[in-house]
Amino acid sequence: MAENQRMVSARGGLSLPALGLGTWKMGEKRGQRKAEVAALRHGLDLGLGLIDTAEMYASGGTEQVVGEAIRGRRDEVYLVSKVLPSNASLKGTIKAAERSLKHLNCDHIDLYLLHWPGSHPLAETLEAFERLIEDGKIGRYGVSNFDAGEMEDAMAESGGDAICVNQILYNPAQCAIEAELQSWCEARDVALMAYSPLDQGGILRDAVIEQIADRHYVTSATVAVAWTLRFPGMISIPKATAPAHVEAVAAARDVNLTDDDLAAIDRAFLPPEPGARLAIY
Repeated sequence: MAENQRMVSARGGLSLPALGLGTWKMGEKRGQRKAEVAALRHGLDLGLGLIDTAEMYASGGTEQVVGEAIRGRRDEVYLVSKVLPSNASLKGTIKAAERSLKHLNCDHIDLYLLHWPGSHPLAETLEAFERLIEDGKIGRYGVSNFDAGEMEDAMAESGGDAICVNQILYNPAQCAIEAELQSWCEARDVALMAYSPLDQGGILRDAVIEQIADRHYVTSATVAVAWTLRFPGMISIPKATAPAHVEAVAAARDVNLTDDDLAAIDRAFLPPEPGARLAIY
C-alpha cells in the first residue's frame, strides 16, 4: 500500500483505505474488459488499495472483471461488494455472497453492503451477514444509500459496532448528505464512502473546478476527488478505466485544497436544503 495512503477509521476498530476505485458499468462490454482489468491493476500498482463492486453491476460481470484484476494480488486489496435488496432475505443474502465470491474467484469479501433499503426485513439481512462473518466469507458489513432515519433504524436493529460504513452519492453537485446524514454518521463513527465523486464526469468541465485544477497543476478529476477526501471519515471510490485517469485519482492524495479553493466550490454549487432527500445513481 502506498506510503501516502490515508486510512479511515470506523466503528469496531475498522481501518480501511480512504481512496480506492469504483467499478460501476465495468464488465458491460466484452471489448473493454482488457482495459478495465488493466486499469484496476494499475490502481493497485499506485497503492489504491480498495476496490468497490456489486452483484448488480453487469449482473455479476463486473465482479468477474475485478476477480481477474486481483488474481494473484488478493492480499493487496480491501474488497467491497454489495447485495441487491431483492436478494437480501436470510437465505438470499448468503446465496448472493457465495455467487459474488465465485465471480470474484476468492474466498472472502472484506466489506459487504446492503445496496439500498429494500422490502426484506433488515433483521434477516443482518442475520445473514453475521452468519457470513462466522463462516469467514465476509469480514465486516454495512449499508449503502441509507439516509439518517434509515441509519437510526439499522443501528437499532443491529446493535453494537456491526454497521460501520454507509456508501452514498457525494460530489459538489450532489451533496444532500451534508444536510443531516454526514454529521449523524460522524457522531457515531460510521465511515461514509462516496461513490460517483466525479458526478459521472458532469462536474469536470465546471469553470471553478478547472481554475482550481490549474492552480494546483492537476486535473479537474483530481480536484473533485480531493474535495471528497477533505473529511477524515470519508472514503472516495471514483471509477477510472484509463491509465491517465487512474493516475489523476491517485494524485488526489497529494492535493491539499486551500480554504479559498473550498469557498469557491461552495459558491459554485448550491448547498443542500434542510431535509433534502438523498439522490441515488
